[in-house]
Amino acid sequence: MPIHHPPRGSRVPVLVASYNIQKGIGADLQRRPHRTLAVLREMGADIMVLQEADRRFGARQSALPIDEIRAHGWRPVPFETRPGSIGWHGNAVLVSDRVTVTGHATLPIPALEPRGAVLADLDVDGVMLRVIGMHLDLSGFRRRYQAQAILAHLVRHPGDPPVLAMGDLNEWRATAAAIADFSSVLTPVKTGPSFHSRLPVAGLDRIFISPGIAVTGSGVHHSPLASVASDHLPVWARLELSR
Repeated sequence: MPIHHPPRGSRVPVLVASYNIQKGIGADLQRRPHRTLAVLREMGADIMVLQEADRRFGARQSALPIDEIRAHGWRPVPFETRPGSIGWHGNAVLVSDRVTVTGHATLPIPALEPRGAVLADLDVDGVMLRVIGMHLDLSGFRRRYQAQAILAHLVRHPGDPPVLAMGDLNEWRATAAAIADFSSVLTPVKTGPSFHSRLPVAGLDRIFISPGIAVTGSGVHHSPLASVASDHLPVWARLELSR
């Protein structure tokens, strides 16, 4: 059956989310990956950026069963870093069936801790979108260098797709230097405090967009299940891409 894309000049809606899943370990310190998957199912986003999606030690395999990710209707972007992993230093991107992966890369960033960022070029109903997933330094010593390194990968060239950047910046202050660096190039999307999941007071998880992307809704997914499935709550945005 042929795919019918919306006419040129129309807007293509897409729901996106970012979630630090803490390796499937909840605020109750119990590792329950099926609970994490249930939270993802509650949101039902077309594009989901995850942090701490792989286990830190041993073979560093996916914290979520890969076959069950697919059974829930998503596919991990294949960063091909190690067998059984779905990410790069825990950063992963899941996409729904309406999204086609056209390219992907891992983005090394300066770090004292195991940190990185990932890039995925995606086709959403015939419209291109470049997605960055990131998890910045916990200590704070390298966050600004990491932000600048990620932005260096996003130097715009004619024909480049619009950019969506999401992740856990570990910044407690809205005026922090790393947030200011991203905001000088991209537009921050207002979501709300996402940490700690049981009493969210800090906006550690952030979403940024480039020109050409419209925001029709955004927020924090604060369901009873999400309040215990991780120490972070997911943040989300409903976007419209220009054809």
